[in-house]
Amino acid sequence: MSETDQGLADAPPILSDVPGSFTWRVLHDRHPAIIEQVSGAFPYPPRIRAALARLAEDAVSGVVEPLPADAHDAADWARWSAPYLGMAWYDVPFLWAENYFYRRLLEAVEYFRPGPWRGLDPFTPQKSAELADPALDADLAALADLAGRPVEEQLTAAVDAALWGNRADLATRVSNPEAEHRKQASDLVADDSAALRRLLAPGSGGTVCLVADNAGRELMPDLALIDVLLREGLADRVELHLKPQPYFVSDAMLHDLLSCLRRLAEATPPLRERLWSALDGGSLEVVTDAFYCEPLSYHDLPGDLAARFRAAKLTIVKGDLNYRRLVGDRHWPAHTPFDTVTAHFPGAVAALRTLKSEVLVGAPDVGALDAAGPGWRLDGTHGLIQVRI
Repeated sequence: MSETDQGLADAPPILSDVPGSFTWRVLHDRHPAIIEQVSGAFPYPPRIRAALARLAEDAVSGVVEPLPADAHDAADWARWSAPYLGMAWYDVPFLWAENYFYRRLLEAVEYFRPGPWRGLDPFTPQKSAELADPALDADLAALADLAGRPVEEQLTAAVDAALWGNRADLATRVSNPEAEHRKQASDLVADDSAALRRLLAPGSGGTVCLVADNAGRELMPDLALIDVLLREGLADRVELHLKPQPYFVSDAMLHDLLSCLRRLAEATPPLRERLWSALDGGSLEVVTDAFYCEPLSYHDLPGDLAARFRAAKLTIVKGDLNYRRLVGDRHWPAHTPFDTVTAHFPGAVAALRTLKSEVLVGAPDVGALDAAGPGWRLDGTHGLIQVRI
């Protein structure tokens, strides 16, 4: 089902055509910087460096072009690109342009091509450095310390940790979850945590799908949340949905999960063993799907994913990108009900998101924040917990 079938045309898509705007800076400044980082990540041969240099030019001043005819997904991208061919990247929907950039980046580094560079994640150095940070040990110790506390306290701490990701005060939030949750209330522009707790009541069982966002330091709290869900009977099984290929620099893939499990084995062996046993026994299943790296919103879910979400008692979508895909990356008035714009989703859904982009719904009381400027929507200082049953 397309977005227009859902009546989303009433809210225009976010573009990047205003010089100096957040979305313009992503295309004009951030993407070339990412290319520079990737270029220095590995000793790529001249042909790959030339392809990256060309992409750096196209990302700033080029137009949308088809993928090479021999690309494995050329037919799909020909269909998705058809409305935008020949247009400047700034004049097509921002979400689409970002997806196109990362697909072009993988083409430049020959990720899908036969040869020695096939399958090499160009973002590995950044991901590895984050997991190697000794400061992570305190966070992991705090997450491991959840076991044995009252169930509701565990759930509150794990949800907050998964929401805020790599905020430096993770250990504090986990050590005193109720107090920290109350203290952070002003940072939440929407807080449906009570509804979330009702859906995840002890002994309620069922399947929970968790659609992950970032790898490394932000995937660790997701794993702690999964551990709480399974250990305390808040779910009988969990599906952890990961990206099938490198995406948006730090998005989590299977090899990132395995890296996290290795790191947990060093820092908190019992937590690692429980997760390993859950994977081995089937109560935790890893799911990947090509859809997660396509330039589409959740309004266009393929049938197999829609069936999984429909069968689950709850799907938790993590992070900013998943939120944009869930509600549509559009100029919604903030007061637009979350229930309305997620009515298309085939089952109960919860969004855990730290705000790092402009799109926002279900938050009618942000007028004062907006009056001070858009920065609060972009800098990760505010978050939300939204639920539609």
